[in-house]
Amino acid sequence: MQFLCQTADLGKLEIYCIFDVANLLVQIISKMKISILIPVHDYDIVALIHWMKGGMEKVPEFSEIIIGDDGSSEDFKKKYQSLAVDKVKLVSSEKNIGRASIRNRLIDKASGDYLLFIDADTMIRGTARNYLQKWIENIHRAKVISGGILYSDTPPGDPDLMLRWKFGRKRQQKKASYRNKHPYSSFTTFNVMIERSVFSKFRFYEELKRYGHEDTLFSYQLNKAGIPILHIDNGLIHEGLESNKDYLFKTKDSIENLSKLYDNVTDKITFSSTIPILRIYQLLNVLRLSRLFALVFIRFRERMEIRLDAAKVCLPLFSLYKISMFCTYREIHHRRKLLPIFKIPPDII
Repeated sequence: MQFLCQTADLGKLEIYCIFDVANLLVQIISKMKISILIPVHDYDIVALIHWMKGGMEKVPEFSEIIIGDDGSSEDFKKKYQSLAVDKVKLVSSEKNIGRASIRNRLIDKASGDYLLFIDADTMIRGTARNYLQKWIENIHRAKVISGGILYSDTPPGDPDLMLRWKFGRKRQQKKASYRNKHPYSSFTTFNVMIERSVFSKFRFYEELKRYGHEDTLFSYQLNKAGIPILHIDNGLIHEGLESNKDYLFKTKDSIENLSKLYDNVTDKITFSSTIPILRIYQLLNVLRLSRLFALVFIRFRERMEIRLDAAKVCLPLFSLYKISMFCTYREIHHRRKLLPIFKIPPDII
């Protein structure tokens, strides 16, 4: 009987310990503050701010929203200024300073222990309360947590938006179970929560002024620093689809950025391991085919762009377009003697 009593007492002790730990976690979470940071350039975010403010009333850990106006036009500046009341603040730049720089300004302005970055062209699936509450439920699990990106189930009615929608739907929208298999490959600042302490180690790289791959570099820095990324299913819908031509132009900027980053990173193996284009490029280099792919881009670029600017988008062609463009930029950046033979158009360089 005495042994049974001792066992029972130990059981009670375990229950009390678990209860105490749970209470401690609740107290810690209730005291912490989370800032919502929204970089924006010439985009209407009135509805997004309204939804988020409504959710914050039910989830008080979210203490503020900070809008980062990155050199928007006067009409949009006035809209953002009108939103900056109560728990909404505004950080403005007179000129467009780039995605990395405006995010760093938002970090400096924020007071939260955790920072939730969301892109301006998003829409919540479900309620803002449920969206914000899911972050609270997972916040203790990692210093960097990615919620994921979603796209509308139905294709856009405008065929001029088809490339961006199809690429996003097929290549970017992935369940957390898939993204966690390749956590650094799947990272994006589209919808991510980051503990403030991470930014004491490094910031977003401000030398990248144009679109593309600032997320890739930040993921590489996290990887090198040994900071894990957790992916959860708490996605936002990407609403701001670019036209086919605009997305191709942004693709050009991003490929050029990637080539420059590849030249400057110290650990090319780690950097390349998370980027499919770089893995393919390295294979082509080994097979001595990279120059051939560059020639394909120069010779067939216009035809590929015409085919990609169509209602029926071929994603394998888009992949060929990007890898051949990357091979071309490698030739440009290396100043190879073969370049004059290619007769590269000025708008590519």
